[in-house]
Amino acid sequence: MRKLPSLPSLRAFEAAARLQSFLLAAEELHLTPSAISHQVRSLEEYFDTRLFTRSNRRVELTDSGRRLLATLSPAFDMIEEACRDLSPKTAAESLSVHCTPSFASKWLGPRLPAFMREYPGLTIRMSSSAEPVNMLKEGELDVAIAYGSVRAQAGVVVEALGAERIAPLASPRLVGDRFQREDIAKLTLIESKLNPVRWRDWFRENSLKMPDRPQPSFDRAALVLAAAVDGLGVALESVRFAERELASGELVIVGEGLYRPIERETHFFCYRAADRSSRKIQQFHDWLVRESRRLACDE
Repeated sequence: MRKLPSLPSLRAFEAAARLQSFLLAAEELHLTPSAISHQVRSLEEYFDTRLFTRSNRRVELTDSGRRLLATLSPAFDMIEEACRDLSPKTAAESLSVHCTPSFASKWLGPRLPAFMREYPGLTIRMSSSAEPVNMLKEGELDVAIAYGSVRAQAGVVVEALGAERIAPLASPRLVGDRFQREDIAKLTLIESKLNPVRWRDWFRENSLKMPDRPQPSFDRAALVLAAAVDGLGVALESVRFAERELASGELVIVGEGLYRPIERETHFFCYRAADRSSRKIQQFHDWLVRESRRLACDE
């Protein structure tokens, strides 16, 4: 006969320790924070040792708590995996993904057919907006691909999708064959309002004086690139977004080799820590990472 503390108390402790919050654990397990606290206290009484230190509404694991979590989390992952394998399989599984409109149309969308061929049993449900989403409040979302910068949030895992090259892009008609380093200041500079790298940053990085004149601006990378293709001026954008235009020759990287390259991590894969063992999320994550690395090798 196994001698174990109650399973509910172990589940409550594991969730609270993993999420570093009694409140988040309560939301995950559909309990009240006081119920989580009661279960944790009963476990501490069972072991006759403190598992958390509590101060000013914060909880931190003790050494004993860290040892217990290191064993419990893998054990619960194995139990969940075994139950999933024995559960009836549905004909199709869906993954709800949220990202910015430009990432959806310029990078992810063109690659989705390849993903669907690799994972025919997984259907992508995509939504997009420029506004950031709260993964803990948007329960219908499985994954969010954030753009720009992401604030750390307890209960949410955030992983960068690799560094991206930010470069000046323009129609070859604007650049010509004898482009000099200082010539970029003579072109119309199109501002991409959401890009974390702005023209002033680029000019400073390349030790050049930025021209003092008005700049047309757009709030979507797709619009910025379309304006550059139409010859409005030179766009400062991620090469990741301009794959098709560069391949077709509609755009070129201005002054290739003349300027100091700028690379930034600008896209981030986000999901709830409670879904860490989700197979569909892991499959989508691994596929995105492979695609991002393939692009980096091609640049």
